[in-house]
Amino acid sequence: MINIRYRAATFVGRRNRRRFIKSSRSLRPVVSPREVPVTVYSLSGEGDWPEQVASIRSFLRFVGLPKRYVVVSDGSHSSESRRSIEALSPCVSVASLESLVKPDLSCTVKRYAAQHFLGKKLSLLTSLPVNGTTIYSDSDILFFPGAGVLASLLESPAPTPLYLLDSWPSLDARLLADDSECELPVNGGFFILNQPPDWSDALERLERMEGDCVFFTEQTLVHLALKSSHAQPLATDKFVLRADDQFMFGDYYAGNGIALRHYISSIRTKMWHQTKLFS
Repeated sequence: MINIRYRAATFVGRRNRRRFIKSSRSLRPVVSPREVPVTVYSLSGEGDWPEQVASIRSFLRFVGLPKRYVVVSDGSHSSESRRSIEALSPCVSVASLESLVKPDLSCTVKRYAAQHFLGKKLSLLTSLPVNGTTIYSDSDILFFPGAGVLASLLESPAPTPLYLLDSWPSLDARLLADDSECELPVNGGFFILNQPPDWSDALERLERMEGDCVFFTEQTLVHLALKSSHAQPLATDKFVLRADDQFMFGDYYAGNGIALRHYISSIRTKMWHQTKLFS
């Protein structure tokens, strides 16, 4: 049976994405409500350019003006795309992945990075410079009018990392000691740091793991590293990762009261139902 609501939602999302791409050069600069003492990093490529621009514009509009917003390119961005990203604000820059990755990465991480985008993400996260409050944010996250709560967290940083709680344990079981390690699962798409996480145990497990890295290997390593660093989940009513409205037409969890929503792949088109946040 054809789900008309799902088909209609997909159609609207794709149409709005195309319209955004066409109109992106004529968008007005975003006026930020405040300055926020944070550096933001996001890894993306040419195919994610519209989502990346939308995410940054929503951050600037509802969270504030960060000290720096660094888009780390996987190497696929065109010159035009790089220029358009850097034109969003003087605080926004595009850096190559190679310029940030530590030279002493293990052969296993290097091999994963050569094979998969998420391996490149792992190489960035394990190399991430943390000088003061630092956010990592995927390109498919939108920020909402309720993001003042995030700005407040950045003004009074927590002593331990804060992360986006996943709605289910999307983890590579080969890296886990037992089922108890699945509790309060980390989503690797958004987290806040005030010091580098402890990667030692996670990377040791990766070296011992049998078989090739898979889609959720990277997220599992982030989960382990943040848990080793005593990370705490962000409030799920404000920092949203849910996909149970996938087959509905509307964006069930969107609203002025939330800080952000992560539009993971199964609900990505819903991101483009929220053009008022970044147009």
